Amino acid sequence: MRVLISEFMDAPAVDALRQRFDVRYAPDLVEQRGALLDAAAQADALIVRNRSQVNAELLAAAPRLLVVGRLGVGLDNIDLPGCEARGIQVIPATGANARAVAEYVIGTMLALLRGAYAATPDVAAGRWPRPALSQGLEAHGRTLGVVGFGGIGRLAAQLARGLGMRVVGSDAALPPGHPAWQVAGAAPLTLDELLAQADVVTLHVPLTADTRHLLDAGRIGRMRPGAILINTSRGGIVDEAALAAALRAGHLRGAALDVFEEEPLRAGSALDDVPNLILTPHIAGLTQEANTRVSDMVAAGVTIALDGRAR
Repeated sequence: MRVLISEFMDAPAVDALRQRFDVRYAPDLVEQRGALLDAAAQADALIVRNRSQVNAELLAAAPRLLVVGRLGVGLDNIDLPGCEARGIQVIPATGANARAVAEYVIGTMLALLRGAYAATPDVAAGRWPRPALSQGLEAHGRTLGVVGFGGIGRLAAQLARGLGMRVVGSDAALPPGHPAWQVAGAAPLTLDELLAQADVVTLHVPLTADTRHLLDAGRIGRMRPGAILINTSRGGIVDEAALAAALRAGHLRGAALDVFEEEPLRAGSALDDVPNLILTPHIAGLTQEANTRVSDMVAAGVTIALDGRAR
């Protein structure tokens, strides 16, 4: 059987697949749509990250396809109804990068609360901005609001509680009486209640019609003055222009975005030259350890699925 890998994957996991299957590892295909469609014609399994669009066009070009492995957890780049109609199994790396994302949330939160870590050029040049940088904030005693209380959100809550933070959460799919709230030591709230109370808001929800621009101008305006917003879930959850306006107006203390409505982010976008804003290129879930876990999990899942089909 033939396995096509169109985005980067940990080398040992690729080698493990090669021991069982005919593997084409071509991470440059994500940039070459026509070549990806041509290559998919012979694939029994396709392994992607978040940029390869496994849509109706690709499914039509891949008549042999049995399995799609997703090196990550978000599935908005995969036509799930189309896969289901064809009996194509979709295998995400659920939970494998949760630690990496949760640590990113805590790290960017601490950087934005303290507000001191961009001072290196001034200090190295002999300037001494000590008074301006002496008003940083501590995490202890502040409130983290977790929107979407799945595995990543719960782990972020656990880390925050280790810093002495109060944790509140909002999740439409998780009833207030669910034991997960008590286990995590988090108080369940409505989204608007959470925004009114949280000093830091972190987003962990999928991109759907209901969650697109979930944090729009109105909801950003209802956040506490001086609050921080962190989005590691999906671009489109946050109205980027509204966030930029809130940061420029000083309503929010800061924000960190790892995901964007358009990726790569365009030069000159609404987020260009915005104060107190950390931007990273969709890497919150990417660490050496997470890459290994994600790749190994997907390689094992694809192997089991293909072996099952071969019987």
